[in-house]
Amino acid sequence: MTRLALITLPLLALAAPLPASATEMQGAVATLNDPVKQERMAETITAIVGALMQMPVGPLAKAVADIDPESGAAYIPHDATLGEVAGRDPYYAERMGDDVRATTRMAGHAASALAAYAPVLRDMARDLAAQWEYERDAARR
Repeated sequence: MTRLALITLPLLALAAPLPASATEMQGAVATLNDPVKQERMAETITAIVGALMQMPVGPLAKAVADIDPESGAAYIPHDATLGEVAGRDPYYAERMGDDVRATTRMAGHAASALAAYAPVLRDMARDLAAQWEYERDAARR
């Protein structure tokens, strides 16, 4: 009986986060598979990472060096940017954008597969939960 409960719990956990309606699931699938939205997400990440790499860190390095003069921060120029300190690859932001594109496409594929299997998984989880309750009640008789 405990073994059945242990088998049932992961299936219930798998079924629980599924959207309440097929419409919600299809909305998520459509968003993740939309090339325009994928591109918008990638461009946003590219812009954010590009801006972060240009952020000045010299004043922060000076503050760290004032507290700990033996730290490496003492050797960072006052006008240094995060990109320079990190050994900036000039294409880092673009590569991050490409990674977002690929990840979003893969998430779209996974969401499509989950949407296709969701009704079966939900029914399977309900059946196993009902069987578990039946077995639990039978054991108490």
